[in-house]
Amino acid sequence: MTNWLPDLSKGTGPLYLRLADQIETDIGDGALPPGEKLPPQRNLAFDIGVTIGTVTRAYAVARERGLVSGEVGRGTYVLDRNVEDPPARSAAQPLPERLAIIPEATPAQIKIRMDTTSAPDVGQAAIIHDLLGQITLKHADKIGDYTRSWPQEWRDAGRKWLANGDWAPDAQTIVPTTGVHAAIMAVIAAVTAPGDKIAFEQLTYASISRSANLIGRRSVVFANDGQGADAEDFERLCAQQHPKLVFLMPAMQNPTLSVVPSERLKAIVEVARKYNVWLIEDAIYATLLEPKYTTLASLAPERTFHVGGLSKAVAAGVRGGFAACPAHMAPRVQTAHKMVTGGLPFILAELTAQLINAGHAEVIRDKVRREIAEREAIARRIFQGFDFSSHRNIPYLWLKLPEPWLSGTFKQVAANEGVLIDDEDEYKPARAEKVFHRVRIGFSMPSKREQVAGGFNTLRRLLDHGSAGYDSYG
Repeated sequence: MTNWLPDLSKGTGPLYLRLADQIETDIGDGALPPGEKLPPQRNLAFDIGVTIGTVTRAYAVARERGLVSGEVGRGTYVLDRNVEDPPARSAAQPLPERLAIIPEATPAQIKIRMDTTSAPDVGQAAIIHDLLGQITLKHADKIGDYTRSWPQEWRDAGRKWLANGDWAPDAQTIVPTTGVHAAIMAVIAAVTAPGDKIAFEQLTYASISRSANLIGRRSVVFANDGQGADAEDFERLCAQQHPKLVFLMPAMQNPTLSVVPSERLKAIVEVARKYNVWLIEDAIYATLLEPKYTTLASLAPERTFHVGGLSKAVAAGVRGGFAACPAHMAPRVQTAHKMVTGGLPFILAELTAQLINAGHAEVIRDKVRREIAEREAIARRIFQGFDFSSHRNIPYLWLKLPEPWLSGTFKQVAANEGVLIDDEDEYKPARAEKVFHRVRIGFSMPSKREQVAGGFNTLRRLLDHGSAGYDSYG
């Protein structure tokens, strides 16, 4: 192995590109002959005073240029560019795992996605393929036209999917939708007007707040804690700000994973009735829970819109969702959904209904739960000793960052290392002074558990090294 040290004082641009250029120059000049082993990334980073990530990206660029080859456990070697065809890789030498997570040199780089929580792949595509074939053969006339009526089977599917314990909505109150987000926006459009205020917890699924702001509604914020929405602060907000509607995730809140106790739910309902506030109950993650929970819809059916869908438990690409409405509001929400989305696609609504009514969705959900449980166990093992919240059926964890990390900084460093996560700002519906120093790490998107573990290990390494492993220079 050479004692090669590059000179980065020359040239312009990011450090990793200057380092990659220096590798190419020194190979051309003979300073790095074919077969020469480059210094280990950690050693070189220390010797030249840059981050490990900078060296990793530089080596990746050199590999893309055909200058070097590298494998985990063996190191990085200079290739002989006079050899036209490198030796074929044998079956005993699989592609190194590290290549799957090394950041590329361009914005379109491939990374481990831990910033999403759609249902993991458990083989649902085969079932969906068969059902789509049957639907296209049986309903060719309806696929070629707009959806003008809703079969009772669609509402029955919504009733079955949203039912929880002893509570189930009336099928006639169900509005099938193109996913949960669309269901929520249809409710907002149906019961509020531009300028109306909508209440959100200080941490929540903030895409709803941003969407509501886009169509002229105003977001106001109240506190939540380890048990979810704070009923007392909600009442303070109602008395001072007079919101028309409140968005809540009482069973498995995103991102905190809190489940609101029944007594607190009752207190929230009392406040909503006192100040005449509509309730949106987002149960998108609650469908993954095996123990049953108390719903707002069972406590206040006259003012609660209970929404759920398939994205976390079956397949996000199906875009299947439902809103269970107060009885007199279903037609209004149905019309609003058509106006804000352009209408319900027949093929997706029929697919959603058949998945549920034939029992396929329940089978897939059970497989999804088992896969998530396996991945959550990996998370608990790798992040042992750190402060985080998780649940065996939920595909993300809420991690408290140790000193001196800030959530935005940690997110950026993780991205530099090839792992995409969400910082706390992603879940703030409005600007706020309170800082939580937390990140959300999803683990359902990588196709294999080995990739999940690889992403976790990268994040664990960053946590262990602290800011000593981070430098934004270059």
